[in-house]
Amino acid sequence: MGLHLVIGNKNYSSWSLRPWIALRVANIPFDETVIPLYEPASAGQILSFSPAGKVPILIDGDVRVWESLAILEYLAEKFPDVVFWPKDAAARAHARAIASEMHAGFVALRRECTMNMWHPPGKRQLSAEAAANVRRIDEIWSGCRARFAADGPFLFGAFSAADAMYAPVVSRFHTYAIDVGARSRDYMAAVMALPAWRQWLGAALKEPWVMRHNEPDWPEVKRIAS
Repeated sequence: MGLHLVIGNKNYSSWSLRPWIALRVANIPFDETVIPLYEPASAGQILSFSPAGKVPILIDGDVRVWESLAILEYLAEKFPDVVFWPKDAAARAHARAIASEMHAGFVALRRECTMNMWHPPGKRQLSAEAAANVRRIDEIWSGCRARFAADGPFLFGAFSAADAMYAPVVSRFHTYAIDVGARSRDYMAAVMALPAWRQWLGAALKEPWVMRHNEPDWPEVKRIAS
């Protein structure tokens, strides 16, 4: 049996994007099940895969891992020949630190700028707290690019688990036309140029499910052309 990843809507589920894009960029084959979130049957469907009741969930035989960063760590151990984390110890420690910072932080940004891949780009008014989150993320991205990324376009040169953790932030910054510095803009362009990104976006644009609390112009649902 191969790997099986259970995810939520590709348009909205930021946590699902993280392990999905890591697997795709690494060319690791897997099957996927998409469960639309906040539909009447959603909770039961997710609980049938994991008692935590949340996506994503990675299934590998008898092993079930139900949290994004834990999935990335599991994949790094299962596929040691794939560079999920930087090889250099200092860079690897830095990558894990910023991945954990993303995992635990930036609550205001996440609350005010929900992931919505089909929404046309346009600026939104941010609270002072969300604006501070943006400044910190810009600092993280530009700092990594300056210090660790001589050999490639991503945070540590080659695409890593840290990039997977920040991929939904790239989506948010693009959707809400958030201003960042030149290094961060180049980084965002590199992420959005990935074939895996384009595949996820293409699928998101075809989804029929609408989550009203993730639509910033509700009751209007604005979509870019698919």
